[in-house]
Amino acid sequence: MRVNIIDTGYFKLDGGAMFGVVPKTLWNKHNPADEKNLCSWAMRCLLIEDGGKLILIDTGMGTKQDAKFFGHYDLHGDATLLSSIKEKGYAPEDITDVVLTHLHFDHVGGAVGYNSDYSKLIPTFSNATYWSNEAHWQWATEPNPREKASFLKENIIPLQESGQLQFIEKGSSPFPAIDFINVDGHTEQMMLPVIHYQNKKIIYAADLFPSSFHVPIPWVMSYDMRPLVTMEEKIQVLQMAVNEDCILLFEHDPLYEAAVVEQTDKGIRIKHRAGLSEFI
Repeated sequence: MRVNIIDTGYFKLDGGAMFGVVPKTLWNKHNPADEKNLCSWAMRCLLIEDGGKLILIDTGMGTKQDAKFFGHYDLHGDATLLSSIKEKGYAPEDITDVVLTHLHFDHVGGAVGYNSDYSKLIPTFSNATYWSNEAHWQWATEPNPREKASFLKENIIPLQESGQLQFIEKGSSPFPAIDFINVDGHTEQMMLPVIHYQNKKIIYAADLFPSSFHVPIPWVMSYDMRPLVTMEEKIQVLQMAVNEDCILLFEHDPLYEAAVVEQTDKGIRIKHRAGLSEFI
């Protein structure tokens, strides 16, 4: 197995929204806001080479939206999903599977793009099976008013229309070396891949721990549908990370790709955070 970080650029979100009830005097020390109170965040995906499979986890925001849309989020940085995949020596046609932790636009946007004459939206990866789960798919295609702006039909429906979409049943996995933790605090049935790499476990933390700054239990995003559930789920996953010596991989952390945690007198805290390559 080989595990590759796939950078897809950075975007900006309101600092208050990303840190919830945590005072700005605390979170601004970690990720300083600009004059509009916006902070930069990564969109960090993962490419796993395992046997005959080439598995992509999440796809970033993509590039198909208009200038007005990107103006809201200030998409920046040189990396894109496809350029980063190419940098690893692969073409879009080589991807066999795309695992979507959930269907918010900054995780699924790159999964769909326009065809050659811009007449139709089609899956970016023509030979891939796209994986979600049935409960989250229903949640995303029949969205609640608060979350509706994060579920864009153009990112989702073409996957179903293509016939490339399949669902992972809770408690199962189509991949021998990947398990899934299903969580409900951020959104209904978000899936966290747990990758068994050599003698280690890598937890792709998606939006349960969007960054290393969110490891403290009360540091919960305002975007979460069920913040108290998020807090309970964070405790459970952090305890697993301590007990099983797991590596946490952060999708949105602008500075650190990964971290390991430890039990202290004050609770579970980060022991060390760095690039993923330092841990594997």
